[in-house]
Amino acid sequence: MILQKFGLNGKTALVTGCRKGIGKALAEALAEAGADIIGVSSNLEKGSEIEQEITKLGRKFYPMTADFADRKSLYKFINNLNSSKHAIDILINNAGTIKRAKAAEHPDEYWDEVMQVNLDSQFILTREIGKEMIKRKSGKIIFIASLLSFQGGITVPSYAATKGGVVQLTKAFANEWAQYSVNVNAVAPGYIETDNTAALRSDENRNRAILERIPAGRWGKPEDLAGAIVFLASSASDYVNGTILTVDGGWMAR
Repeated sequence: MILQKFGLNGKTALVTGCRKGIGKALAEALAEAGADIIGVSSNLEKGSEIEQEITKLGRKFYPMTADFADRKSLYKFINNLNSSKHAIDILINNAGTIKRAKAAEHPDEYWDEVMQVNLDSQFILTREIGKEMIKRKSGKIIFIASLLSFQGGITVPSYAATKGGVVQLTKAFANEWAQYSVNVNAVAPGYIETDNTAALRSDENRNRAILERIPAGRWGKPEDLAGAIVFLASSASDYVNGTILTVDGGWMAR
């Protein structure tokens, strides 16, 4: 019985930033659990690798494109989504960007782009999709937070600010929507092997310092997040609201 609660058969999940890295791993995990996938990326060609992986699992894959740094593009995507008549059961707010520069040298354009992609677009998309979930009195929304939701980081002030904001958005939505059986939660990944962390892994000193603090003694892989995402997307988490679930190899325990 308990394992059945983790099944996602008959559900449709929208995953932003799904072409590679964490987003790709999350889309595959949700499909393995039974969900059809609406995959969104700024550049997602028909027959992409992620589409092939999802269809191999016997699930449907609907590719869509959106530039989350451009508000007009975001609203055009939302209109296209509404026209498609897909009922979204699960929303994974994964799309994000990072710009590195010391705080005293962090330009306005870095701040504005990161804020638009990581926070503004996620608020707008969640608000619009959440409206329909409220009407149906059913839905799962999962934000992707970060260790920098809790810590300030180094040379990434815009990223840290947005990820702190993501945690507060998660709680704000959860406080209002739990009464409608719409669960809003977040997963905060630790140091994961992705393009966004390539600069850290290539810096011998930073890489060593990071590994020395992680009790698990290794960088995480995107697939390490799969279990947490399936749990929060499934009926097994029906009484979980406003939670920030860290998947970090023990980093925050130190």
